[in-house]
Amino acid sequence: MTLAPLIELNDGHKIPQLGLGTWPLNDPQVADAVAEAVSQGYRHIDTAVKYGNEKGVGNGIRNCGLDRSELFITTKLDGGFQGSGKAIGGLEGSLERLGLDYVDLLLIHWPLPRRDEFVSTWKTFQELQASGKVRSIGVSNFKPAHLDRLLAETDIVPAVNQIQVSPSIPRSVARAFNEQHGIVTESYSPLGASSDLLNAPVLADVGAKYGKTPGQVVLRWHVQQGLVAIPKTANPQRMKENLDVFDFALDQDDLTRLQTLDAGPDAGVDSDVQGH
Repeated sequence: MTLAPLIELNDGHKIPQLGLGTWPLNDPQVADAVAEAVSQGYRHIDTAVKYGNEKGVGNGIRNCGLDRSELFITTKLDGGFQGSGKAIGGLEGSLERLGLDYVDLLLIHWPLPRRDEFVSTWKTFQELQASGKVRSIGVSNFKPAHLDRLLAETDIVPAVNQIQVSPSIPRSVARAFNEQHGIVTESYSPLGASSDLLNAPVLADVGAKYGKTPGQVVLRWHVQQGLVAIPKTANPQRMKENLDVFDFALDQDDLTRLQTLDAGPDAGVDSDVQGH
């Protein structure tokens, strides 16, 4: 059984470098997927209120046969919980649906800068961390400008910034900012969801060199960038493939070739105008 390496966060907790994304699986689907993933060696499960599947994730956790302490569970609070104090009830709802006493990581799902409430929300997150119901706190879809405000106006640096990253959307500037401030970058849609990324000939070519699939090459790229990746799948064989990326390494020539997949600075979501 393969277990993903652990990456230490700025608060001293550790996060498995590869986890299971769960959007858009429904409750029954995700319960089966979580139990299957854990049996294969996954220890990191990512969900969100907006996904509507926290109850199913909780059922999968209870059915997986592993002690809660061995799992790393992330959830996210969307815009309905932004504003002073609103995240308190949001977390309580998530814990109830998950059937847990705490989550390992709680994220602000989107900055929603037009509402100008993410700073007050972050201050509430700090209170939730102090309460013990959350081990680590972080953000999702935050740009450097959004993080600059948090760093200037609050006391705790986010442990994680979960953003859309793949070889076609590398987010080099955002990742460099995160690294400079001790924030771990976590990649959602790491395999280029809803894109043609995995059909790129260069990935097939590099994969043939190591006896790996294009998806495994992409996930290895994330690993070697020091990123945490959370590919979504409900397919047991794909789960196995996604976790089987720790027995080879891309060389500098491979990494240079993968740079050709960069779709440019305007690719991907723009969290100044998008979000929920």
